Amino acid sequence: MPRRDDPDAALPPAADLPPSKTRRKQAMHELQDLGEALVALEPSRLAALALPERLADAIALARRITRHEARRRQMQFIGRLMRDVDPAPIRAALDAMAAVSHEDRARFAAAEAWRDRLLAEDAALGEFLAAHPALDREDVARTVSDARAERAGGRPPHRYRALFRLVARALDAR
Repeated sequence: MPRRDDPDAALPPAADLPPSKTRRKQAMHELQDLGEALVALEPSRLAALALPERLADAIALARRITRHEARRRQMQFIGRLMRDVDPAPIRAALDAMAAVSHEDRARFAAAEAWRDRLLAEDAALGEFLAAHPALDREDVARTVSDARAERAGGRPPHRYRALFRLVARALDAR
């Protein structure tokens, strides 16, 4: 028999307890943060998530609201609507989109690095062509030469951008 002065004796097991108010508020804030991530998402990517119509409308409205207090209330409303949706697939989709964008940024950075090396170093052309033998040697050399002349002359960067596109396509083809 439990003692009367034992405070733990009157409590049911932890599994039988409902979540605390603090835990419920944390969960609501997490849903509101997820809603803010959805508002910041590009419309094309948002459409790919296939959200309920009411939530999608609330997100579209939040994008148009510029007043601070009105936007805060709308974000709270989105958080409320998020309670009716399973957040796990949405989080997974956002994580997958973030992973793809990291890969895109890495590819972009690699293309920029190669373009800059091709413009700065004569030996970089041989290395790039050795790494990508399917490319037309004369076309790449001409594009590099034109981009160098364009930069030296202070002209608009048409060939500079063309060189970037050529490098990016070569890296993607790999």
